[in-house]
Amino acid sequence: QVRLGESGGGLVQTGGSLPLSCAVPGSLFPLTAAEWNRQSPGNQRELVAKSTSDGPPVYGDSLKCRFTISVDNAKNVVYLKMTSVKPEDTGVYYCAVYGSDRRYSWGRGTQVTVSS
Repeated sequence: QVRLGESGGGLVQTGGSLPLSCAVPGSLFPLTAAEWNRQSPGNQRELVAKSTSDGPPVYGDSLKCRFTISVDNAKNVVYLKMTSVKPEDTGVYYCAVYGSDRRYSWGRGTQVTVSS
């Protein structure tokens, strides 16, 4: 099973910024979709941002103005730029892509902790 490699998580203060990266095997390109999801303790996994090949990015509620998803096809990396972070952004962030193998591939996640 293909595994993606998230990186960039860590501890950040409220109001700060944190860039996340997701390394994707080149064999999965071109991508149909790329996503970031997150899960915090006691909550279900939720969509943070989704980029597709045929439309504008989609963001979770209230995240559009603070988060930005992008895909670098040359470097085989999916990014999530997080700005103005809040304590409620704390959670494990997972990258997922729908690639040329016509299935979703996931990473193991990276922990993001926002201190108040």
